[in-house]
Amino acid sequence: MLDGLDPEQREVATALHGPVCVLAGAGTGKTRAITHRIAYGVRAGILQPASVLAVTFTNRAAGEMRGRLRQLGAGGVQARTFHSAALRQLQYFWPKAVGGDVPRLIERKVQFVAEAAARCRVRLDRNELRDVTGEIEWSKVTQTVPEDYPAAVAKVGREAPRDPAEIGRIYATYEQLKRDRGVIDFEDVLLLTVGVIQDRHDIAETVRGQYQHFVVDEYQDVSPLQQRLLDLWVGDRNNLCVVGDASQTIYSFTGATPDHLLNFRNRHPDATVVKLIRDYRSTPQVVNLANGVLAHARGRAAEHRLELVSQREPGPEPAFTEYGDEPAEAEGTARRVRDLIASGVPASEIAILFRANSQSAVYEGALADAGVPYQLRGAERFFERTEVREAGAALRGAARFGANDALLDDIVDLPSQVRAVLSTKGWTPEPPAGAGAARDRWESLAALVRLAEDFVRAKADATLADLVAELDERANAQHAPTVEGVTLASLHAAKGLEWDAVFLVGLTEGMMPIAYAKTDEQIEEERRLLYVGVTRARRHLALSWSLSRTPGGRATRRASRFLNGLRPGSATRRPEAASTGGTGGVERPGAPVRKRRVPARCRVCGRTLTDAGEMKLMRCEDCPSELDEALYARLHDWRAERAKGLGQPAYCIFTDKTLLAIAEAVPENEGQLAGISGVGVRKLGRFGADVLALCGGEELTHTDAADAPEHPSAERGADASKKSSEDSAKK
Repeated sequence: MLDGLDPEQREVATALHGPVCVLAGAGTGKTRAITHRIAYGVRAGILQPASVLAVTFTNRAAGEMRGRLRQLGAGGVQARTFHSAALRQLQYFWPKAVGGDVPRLIERKVQFVAEAAARCRVRLDRNELRDVTGEIEWSKVTQTVPEDYPAAVAKVGREAPRDPAEIGRIYATYEQLKRDRGVIDFEDVLLLTVGVIQDRHDIAETVRGQYQHFVVDEYQDVSPLQQRLLDLWVGDRNNLCVVGDASQTIYSFTGATPDHLLNFRNRHPDATVVKLIRDYRSTPQVVNLANGVLAHARGRAAEHRLELVSQREPGPEPAFTEYGDEPAEAEGTARRVRDLIASGVPASEIAILFRANSQSAVYEGALADAGVPYQLRGAERFFERTEVREAGAALRGAARFGANDALLDDIVDLPSQVRAVLSTKGWTPEPPAGAGAARDRWESLAALVRLAEDFVRAKADATLADLVAELDERANAQHAPTVEGVTLASLHAAKGLEWDAVFLVGLTEGMMPIAYAKTDEQIEEERRLLYVGVTRARRHLALSWSLSRTPGGRATRRASRFLNGLRPGSATRRPEAASTGGTGGVERPGAPVRKRRVPARCRVCGRTLTDAGEMKLMRCEDCPSELDEALYARLHDWRAERAKGLGQPAYCIFTDKTLLAIAEAVPENEGQLAGISGVGVRKLGRFGADVLALCGGEELTHTDAADAPEHPSAERGADASKKSSEDSAKK
């Protein structure tokens, strides 16, 4: 059962007693480790299959885990989502705890929210309904009651889609409606299960008697409500294994938080912590870029980031491409996809990932034009979206009866006609604030406006009827059934998946990070989202952006700040120091935490350095430098003078690489100078004053350079008089 596991995975598999926390980087084989852990415990007779509950977040992941466990001979283990496990328990215990049958579960709560809004005399369109429904779901998983909703959103800086007091009233009315009709929603399943186990000691003991051992996957995505249920399941026992990666926390808008993962050692001081950093998915080139994306991350999640180490053979370098405009980016991407398919990469092993679903339209069109089959994951096809169908109907009506429509009076050019028609469907010159359904709807309508602008550019005399015909042709072509092909997906929808080749597109400021990400926490989540995208690629990775929206448009866009120092020709600030979380291994309970050697990283691009010369410079040889050439020349001359006066080779004072590092860093004090590789305590005492004087722009005389005494701490001779000590101290 342990054959084929690496040393860290083996530690996971054999740590069967007490709390265990597995910090598992992307592609490090966490599912393999935890399924072998369960199967090893079962096969060794330590765990009874029926006493193990493995919990994850999606039905797909739970199904995959059950399949692997069956193959490993542990088919009796329960592997479920939080909601599935809770619903099963609720259905079993409800007759005993409450009596009768469990209330009917409503699968879609939108109708109830709409009725609640109407009772509050608030009119919500379809998209506002979706947004308010999302706020109610967030409130329930964060255990926020209706009257506390306004204060809760203010406390966490959450941007509500409507007035918070108004949403609070709708939320309260929604809850009352459910009670009146004897129904429950998805979140109530967790809340009611918590209530039953918490209030009935006998039921709690039954649950804990059934399940003796718990495994929780994707623990960084646990919500406060899910954590509360988990605590009740576990009780005062400690047979709990959690697995997660704080650097892949990308669902905080739904109430998920990595705090439970990051605080696990605090809550369980006797926990065994295992860090998986051997990446079996991606090539060293992809892994180096992934590490570089997180090199400048900040916050608690960044403090626990893992420095991945690829276990695969080298592959091609990631490609960075700048395009003039969005259509050119889409066409260029489609060409490269077609070339990859021609070279033997299956279409199903290629993905194009974007930040927002509204970006899919131009790539759907480009792939269709290139004859490349595709599938859209996690979203409707562009022309199947409700707002796009409604907009198409409005444009079709305007094309047919426009002469009698006052809305189009005195409007001649096609794009203006389209804007006028779509303004009745929610399009505005500026996007709505924040995320949510309203923003998604606006983005879809804005894509239609852009399509009209592009269309009239290609056909100057085009009419509204011509545009409608073009839209119909595009819709018909893309509604046709497609075989399995290239995947088009948002970065959020790509979580947990992987492909041989990944294209990350539209990486501009305003899209990555998204424009409505304002706070430091939101910006860092956007950075983690890009990291997730990069780590989906096994071998081929391409990143691209465009300088303008339309052909011939003003080149006002710029590449995402997250690419600074990673793409050729860009530079950025010095990376934050890597935390001790960046190395793999095991921390056993009761053992002192060893200080691990922090990997040296390029201060420009963040890549892990292995070459001694590069480590001294703290940058890759081919990364752009910030060398003060005049200072370097002065340091070089000074070193020659000192070497001559001391009768030593020049390199004995400082090597060329150390001089380069000093001239690039330009230290202002002893602490900064001491941080440069090659400047030890002895050399700092002997030459530090001279070097800092040169860095400060001072000119040293020949006597200063050649005959200056060593630092006071180095003067140990019996003839070191008080005066010479004072003179040295002054220097």
